[in-house]
Order: sequence, then C-alpha cells, then structure tokens
Amino acid sequence: MHNQGLGGWIHKRRIKSQDRAAIIEGELSLSYAQLATRINKLANALRALNVQKGSRVAYLGNNHSAFLETLFACGGIGAIFVPLNTRLTPRELNYALVDSGSTVLINPVSLDDVAQAAKGESSVEHHLVLDDTPGVDSAYERALTGADAEYLDVSVDHEDPAIILYTSGTTGRPKGAVLTHGNMTWNSLNVLVDYDVTSDAKALLIAPMFHVASLGMGALPTLLKGGTLVLQDRFEPSAVLGAIERHSITSLSGVPTTYQMLAEHPAWATTDISSLRMLTCGGSAVPLRVLEAYEQRGLGFSGGYGLTETAPGATSLQAERSRSKAGSAGLAHFFTDVMIVDPSGAEQPVGETGEILISGPNVIKEYWKLPEASEAAFIDGHWFRSGDMGHLDAEGFLFISDRLKDMIISGGENIYPAEVEQAIMELDGVASVAVIGVPDEKWGEVPRAIVVPMEGKDITEKEIQEHLDGRLARYKIPRTVVLTDDFPRTASGKIRKTDLRKTFGGSTPSAHIP
Repeated sequence: MHNQGLGGWIHKRRIKSQDRAAIIEGELSLSYAQLATRINKLANALRALNVQKGSRVAYLGNNHSAFLETLFACGGIGAIFVPLNTRLTPRELNYALVDSGSTVLINPVSLDDVAQAAKGESSVEHHLVLDDTPGVDSAYERALTGADAEYLDVSVDHEDPAIILYTSGTTGRPKGAVLTHGNMTWNSLNVLVDYDVTSDAKALLIAPMFHVASLGMGALPTLLKGGTLVLQDRFEPSAVLGAIERHSITSLSGVPTTYQMLAEHPAWATTDISSLRMLTCGGSAVPLRVLEAYEQRGLGFSGGYGLTETAPGATSLQAERSRSKAGSAGLAHFFTDVMIVDPSGAEQPVGETGEILISGPNVIKEYWKLPEASEAAFIDGHWFRSGDMGHLDAEGFLFISDRLKDMIISGGENIYPAEVEQAIMELDGVASVAVIGVPDEKWGEVPRAIVVPMEGKDITEKEIQEHLDGRLARYKIPRTVVLTDDFPRTASGKIRKTDLRKTFGGSTPSAHIP
C-alpha cells in the first residue's frame, strides 16, 4: 500500500474485521466492510469535485457517521480535513473557512443556515448537505450513490498533514494546528499502550469529535484496534445511561460535569453499568463527591493532560493511581516526553515549578500559514511550549499549577481571554478590559469580564453580553461583568491578572469596585 496514513486504516480493518460493527448510530449499524465502501465512494466523489492531495475539506457538524467518513475519505486521497466547532458563530466559522482555503463544506441540514452564513467570501466551491438521520436521502448520500467504490491508494506518509484544527488564539486570532497522519497515528498508539484499549471495546462518544480529545483519545484508537463506536450527537444524561445498558458500553470519556450529571440522574442507581471498564476524564480534576459516586459502583477514573497541538495526549493517569496521586495529570505517554523548564529554558529539578514542554511524534510541527508562530512555539525546534506551568515529582508524575497563557476551561471548552477581550473592546465606551476564569459548580469555571469604562460612559453587564451575542460562541461570553476604575499593572503597563483574580475572582463580586 502507498497510503501509510489514516486513509488506509478502514481499508485494512475491512480485511481483518469486515463483519464487526464499526459504528452504531441510532438505528444504523455500519460494519467495517460497509464503512469502507462508503469511505471509498466519498473519496471518489470528492475527487470528482477536484479535491486533490493537499486540498482542504471542511466539516461542520456534531457526532455523525459522515464526520468519520469525511475524515477517512480525505485521508484516502491526501486531502486535509478541517472539522469546525458547531458552537462558533458564522463570523468565527468564516474565518476558519477563509484561512484554511477549504473548497468543500459538508454539514447536516440542521446547521445549513449557519453554514450558508459562514461561507461568505470564502473559497468554498462545493457544499454537500446531509440529513441529520444517517443514511437518509440528501445531496451527500446522492454523491455517494453515484460514485465508484474503488479504493484509491494515494501515496500518503506520516509527515503529510491530515487535519487542521482551529484553536482559540492567545492573541485574539485562532490558529490552525496542523496535525499530520503521524501525529494522529502515534497518539493512537499511546492510547492503546497506556489505556489498554481492546478489540472488543465499545466506546460511547458523547463529546463532539471536532474536539481533538474525543477524536484522538476515543474514536481513532478504538477504530485502529477494531472496536465499535457508538455515536451520540449531543450529551443527554438519560440517553447516555440508556446507551450504556443497551449496547454494553465498555468505555466513556467526558469532563467532570458530564460524570456529575450522570451520577445525579434519577436513573443512575437502576441502570446496569456493569459493562463499563474505562472512564476517562479531562479538562480538570474530578471532584471528590463525583469520584466517590463512581467508586461506589466499582469504577475509577483515568485522567490525563494534553493540548490540541499534542493530538492531544501528553500524559495519562491510570485509575489505580487516582487516589495515591490525587491532583496529578499522570506520567508522560509511552512515546512522548515531558520536561519542566525555567524562563531561560533550563530544565528544572524535581519539585520545581516551570513551563511544561512536550516532545514526541504526536506533537505538531507547525500552525497553518503561521511560520513565526510555529517557530516561537518550540524550544530548540524540538520541545513544544505548552504555555502551562507545573512540576514533576520524584516518580515523574506531572502536577499542573497554573496556565501561563491564562486559558479558561469551561465544561471542557477552551476559552482564551485575549479573543474575548478583543471583542469587548469593539464596544463603544470600553476603555480597558481583562477576562479571567472564576469557579463554577457546574462548568468548573466560567469567564468573567472586568471592565474599565471610558470617562463619562455607563456600561452594563447586559449591554456587553448583548454586544458579544453573535460575535462569539455563547460559552465564551462572560457570565458576569465587573466594573472598576483601573487595573493593577506592572512597571511596563501590563495588567497583573494574578492580582485581578485575587480581587475579582470571588463568586459574588460587587457590580462596581473602585
């Protein structure tokens, strides 16, 4: 085979596991043989739309079999897959379409109004709309019906780009992280080694695959091993519990809020969850009360740490160490290395806090069309700068202490304050603004805006939130706004966010603090 990338995976699985279920989605069940046929047809259909090696194909949608079909079809012909976050506004989506130069856009009919608005002045030439119910007649299905089912063995290697994932920008502009076929393959191998994924695995995917955690830690390793994916397009506790019992689910991934809502559901105590073998949790530490609720059912949590740029796994914490290493993000993945450095780039001794650096074949080489940002993201061209702070203990377990880049994680979604601050500054009457994360019982943390109004101007929380509605995804919009007369600043004039968190980080701030 010439294709050494993702595009050959399902073709090979067809030979090894042809009758085994690859995807279950509602009433639809696709075997590996059926999935391979659909992927081949889509690859040929895309070829007919002049999609070549290096072309970009965008997909806007929640979990759906077509998401994976598009990913693997792109991989089969060497095109680059661009998954888009459904929670973004048309304005934000348009930026990704324009920046990536995508020529094809695929989305379900339920998101077609958003997709039409997002296309704008982008380079999208072909738009395939599919039905939200898999297999129902649509432009997407008709494209497959009319296409040849021949496997196209295009030459693709591990260094070729497979996916562009847009991350919220620390400078206010999203960056396209270019994940190669090698990045995704080695990340999947890390998962198979460190989490013991088996060929009889049945993974329930409730987190959207347009996030690299769901795709890289759940979907791809399971398919590589020949297991079964059970897809749900949104998280609804009763549906999740029902699916676990009905399909004998073996693995589930989520954020603390996910597991808390499941444990608090009335059907929790009566649902048969005896098939579950692996629970993974990311985003933040599992609260003690949630941990205990699952331990009472004989279950523990595996955790870990990673970024979009690491595809995404950097470290993993096994369930049996969740108590003895409470608060830790675990050990570096098998084929990945982690190092802690001081501001000069010198390695820190055990126990000393510094910036977390990551290296390995799962780490990106570049950001899309951003050579300067790509170079700045690495030390010595080898160690990726995570922007997070932490330390290693004597056994090599990583403990994360702070986020150098001030990123906020809300319900598993990454929010970069610079992007929100930039949007707020577009509102007349705002002199200065800083956005911080504040604790939230349900979402872990949510954004709060601290605003200095222009002299003589009155700014309200409602006015700021209405200004942002439509400009930013709703999860990025500050839940609360605090007005103040000035900010604590360094000698060079930079806002000291550490001091801001001390002053404004409480749960019930005053509306105006002088």
